[in-house]
Formats: sequence, structure tokens, C-alpha cells
Amino acid sequence: MFNGFSQEALDFLMGIRLNNNKEWFEAHKEIYTKSIYEPLKELGEELYAPFAETEDMMYKVGRIYRDANFPPYLHYRDVMWIYVRYNAMWWSKTPTLYFELSPEGAEFGFRIAKPDAVIMERFRSRLTEDPQPFLRMIGELKSGHGVRIGGEEYKRRKPCTVPEAEEFFLKKGLSAYLRVEDPKELFSRKIAEHTAELFQALVPLNDFFHELVQIEELSKALIREDVPDQPGPEMVKAPTQDFMW
Repeated sequence: MFNGFSQEALDFLMGIRLNNNKEWFEAHKEIYTKSIYEPLKELGEELYAPFAETEDMMYKVGRIYRDANFPPYLHYRDVMWIYVRYNAMWWSKTPTLYFELSPEGAEFGFRIAKPDAVIMERFRSRLTEDPQPFLRMIGELKSGHGVRIGGEEYKRRKPCTVPEAEEFFLKKGLSAYLRVEDPKELFSRKIAEHTAELFQALVPLNDFFHELVQIEELSKALIREDVPDQPGPEMVKAPTQDFMW
């Protein structure tokens, strides 16, 4: 059972941030396994348990090894994570409940980091038609749980006819989250209970965006069915005689 993290875990993550190389990691690998990886697995199982019976929901606990094909080109992560979400090809494009552990503490909440532009277009259309259900949902999360609203913003403002929802028309992606730095919470079961409580409160927001993603996927599927298969361009044939280029 998950019983909290430790100062040793935070020190390790700061150490890997300052010494991102194989030699340092191998010398401290036992700390990573005991103080980070195993507690994260236990926490991930706890956070996922209430969603286990929800169709198509899954969870994943991150490993410390970075994908060397993507920037920044480092060997190891200094922020570890747990995701609980509906199954999807690209996690950054789908609504996600997340927990992250860094040298600074923990951050957890909801995120749709890099949705397709059309998803946010549908989001803005929904707000234009009737903003109150979404704004009430966000208001309850702010007042009842103290969540912060974040997310990457457009460089150019999108037209907005709903002044009370203007901050959301700026968003390219969206997050609603909390941060905890207090060792009394981080180093005890309280962090698991706090995260699980917030995850449950965020289910309506997560499902709100999941519905938008599903509608777009259905729309694309219907378009594909309506468009008959077209023959592709004729392949250029190789010359029948040899010649010099």
C-alpha cells in the first residue's frame, strides 16, 4: 500500500536534474527503484482503482528513461508521472487525469495538453452556445478544491462573444490542477487521498472533453464513409531502355 514519498525521492530527482548521465543514475538506481518507481506503481494502482470498471479507461506509470528521439535530448526524466485516461493513441491529445512528482513536490489534476485545433474549436462553440454548465463546473472546482487553471495560450486572441468565458477562448490546451510542496502531505498517505479526491471531482471535466474528442472522431469516421475510394495517381514506370542521366 502506498504510504507517501520521501525526502530521498525528491533529492534523487534533483540529483538527476543536475547529473543527467548514466554514471550518476547507475550509482543511485537503487534509490530510484525503492523511493520513486515502486511508490509510484502503488499510487497508480490506487488512483486507477475507482476507474477500473469504466469502459476503455487505463492508466500508466512513467519510467525514468527518456525517449532519445525527442527534445530535450536527455537520458532521464526529473519529473515522474502517472496518467489515468481513456485509451488513445496520443496521450497529449486526449483528456487525462495526471499526477506528477518533481524535486519541487507534486502536481496533480486534469490536462488536455495538445489537443487537435478542431477540438478547441468545438469547445469554443459549446461555450458560445451555452457557457453556464462549463463555467459552473469550473467555479465549483475552484471554490471547492482550490484548483488553478492553466494551459498553453494562442499568440493571437480568438474572437469571443462571451465575456465571462474569455479566459478559456485564449487556451490552446487546458489544465485544472493543484500543487503540493508540504512535506507533511507528500511524505504521508494524505497525498494519495487528496489526489484521489480531486480526480473524482474532475471526472465531469474529463468527460466533457472526452465527449468533444468522441464527437470529432465520429465526424471523421462518417466523412470517410461518405467519400468513395479514389484510385491513386498512376505510378511512373521505369524506362524500358538504359540511358545515361
